Amino acid sequence: MTIEQIITKVKKNNPKKDVELLKLAYDFAEKAHKGQKRQTGEPYIQHSLHTAFILAQMKADINTIIAGILHDIPEDTKHTLGEIEKNFGKEVSTLVRGITKLSKIKYRGVERYVESLRKMFLAMANDLRVIIIKFADRLHNLRTLDVLPEKKRERIARETLEIYAPIAGLLGMWHLKWQMEDLCFKHLYPEEFKKIEYKYEVEKKVERNQYIKKVKNILNKKLKEEGVENSITSRFKHLFSIYKKMLAKKRKFDEIYDVFALRIIVKNIPDCYKVLGIIHTLWKPKSDRFKDYIALPKPNGYRSLHTTVYGPGGKATEFQIRTKEMNNEALYGIAAHWYYKESEGRGKNISALNHVSGQVDKSKQPHWIKEILDLQLNIKDTHDFIKQVKFDVFRDRIFVFSPKGDVYDLPEDATPIDFAYSVHTDIGNKCAGALINDKMTPLDAKLKSGEVVEIIIDKNRKYPNRDWLKFVKTQKARNKIKQSSRLSRLETIKKFIPKI
Repeated sequence: MTIEQIITKVKKNNPKKDVELLKLAYDFAEKAHKGQKRQTGEPYIQHSLHTAFILAQMKADINTIIAGILHDIPEDTKHTLGEIEKNFGKEVSTLVRGITKLSKIKYRGVERYVESLRKMFLAMANDLRVIIIKFADRLHNLRTLDVLPEKKRERIARETLEIYAPIAGLLGMWHLKWQMEDLCFKHLYPEEFKKIEYKYEVEKKVERNQYIKKVKNILNKKLKEEGVENSITSRFKHLFSIYKKMLAKKRKFDEIYDVFALRIIVKNIPDCYKVLGIIHTLWKPKSDRFKDYIALPKPNGYRSLHTTVYGPGGKATEFQIRTKEMNNEALYGIAAHWYYKESEGRGKNISALNHVSGQVDKSKQPHWIKEILDLQLNIKDTHDFIKQVKFDVFRDRIFVFSPKGDVYDLPEDATPIDFAYSVHTDIGNKCAGALINDKMTPLDAKLKSGEVVEIIIDKNRKYPNRDWLKFVKTQKARNKIKQSSRLSRLETIKKFIPKI
């Protein structure tokens, strides 16, 4: 990897971008890391360059890329954060400081491991670019795992699969998530990885490519007739995703039909819906496999139209339709937002959390980051914190609606009680019943994405039912129920204590 390759990528993203500071950062890092070697035997500067290149691929802003080059300097060389601030500015030094804090405690032993993760969550809450740099750093480390001892390889892979990859998904950074998961899959389940890789890359590759070419030819001809400018690419499911689907549905590889999708990139949103109509006139749609994430984006901001049709020969074929901007956001998630701010010529690199004079605009934070901050406040024991974060925040998300149309982001298997407490504590405490899509439903029912949930309250009720603790899923609901139960008991005790 060379600095010229990084500059080429940056210039491709933004031809007008001044890269002089980037060159200076490389010179500074090369001198700082001179003589240092990685366990692979290559010069240490290569890790810094690979980290920066991954960030450039993600269309990160220039200060994030510079921080990627410099991220290991305070910890691994004699140079200080003060020198970095003097040469590259406060914003870059703040990002490097965030990475340094995450790296201070090495992952040796459970205590240090969980404390490190807690630091990581706090760093995310302050500026998400810190975690983006950490992801790039981690991805390159995963690519060189082969040189490490087996136990260390397994620990790093497990940690990435359980912590880093889910965070990448929550930030919408699918390009990173897929790569991290497949690299971890290779090291954690080598036999399963080899079997699926063989079937995917050898047995079915020619047949699959021929089918995709046929579909592209048919669709391209029709889109050209309709005057729709587009580009069609193939998107293949990553191996770990196929493996998880095989386990969840108890199916063999040959029984998983949606191992690929055709992705159509168009100029604007009206063209997205026009293409959808054209596809549905060519092939019969599968009615239960249509999703409009443009009208109703996912909680992490993902936007696209998804439809599955019975293509040539009746073969189920998935299409994803989106604009170029939506595609970049889908691949690179929150990192793409800085790219658009820069390319629009706004003149400043603005973090996704609107860092202004050190103040974080919490209204701009993703909902799940607010959940992490709430957990930080309510759970003092670090082990409980990590356990709860993995259960409560990193599991699959759903989104449901209030009768007024407000969208609420909840963990999978959340109940009407969880929804009630996410609306307001009083709504939760006074909950007496729930309507889901206008039908009375038990309070322990599992909610599904897209449902409309209405909570029936009892104005005379003061405290919740403690039995709800048996089925609620969110930490907020559990905390509020326990808190109210304590108040209820105190009130009861006071009634039986004679006044003195």
